[in-house]
Amino acid sequence: MPAPQRHNGIRLAVAFSVVAIVGLGGVAGWLGYRIVDDRRAQAELNEFVEAARQGAINLTTIDHTSVDADIKRILDSSTGTFRDDFEKRSQTFAEVVKQAQSTSEGTVTSAGLESREGDTAQVLVVMSVNMSNAGAAEQSPRSWRMRVGVEQTGDAAKVSDVQLVS
Repeated sequence: MPAPQRHNGIRLAVAFSVVAIVGLGGVAGWLGYRIVDDRRAQAELNEFVEAARQGAINLTTIDHTSVDADIKRILDSSTGTFRDDFEKRSQTFAEVVKQAQSTSEGTVTSAGLESREGDTAQVLVVMSVNMSNAGAAEQSPRSWRMRVGVEQTGDAAKVSDVQLVS
């Protein structure tokens, strides 16, 4: 009669092994899901920061010889009331830049996400901007700090607001 006890032990070991494998599979699946979800969330945050960086560069890199293309680049990378307001002022802006023979080039020093809510984010961007005008003495680079609002529109994140921060 000792044989049935041996089968019970084997059955118990098999049952325990199955439960352990299913449990480990569940934990591995959950961890895999978390990793994928975290990477997706980080990619979304990076997209907001990158859109703000590029938007700030677009706004601070203007050349009197290509101002119309520069304005188009700004409009293409913006949305909402910011875009509408900039578009309304763009003709006057272009005339002033051409008349002054102004050139500016912005470089991002640093950028970081300040906050995010749904499809919008606030990104702080620090810029170094070199500016020159015809007939003016060479100017030293200026440091600008901006709070750039970014909004997800369709497949792209675009600038929706820009504020200078002191």
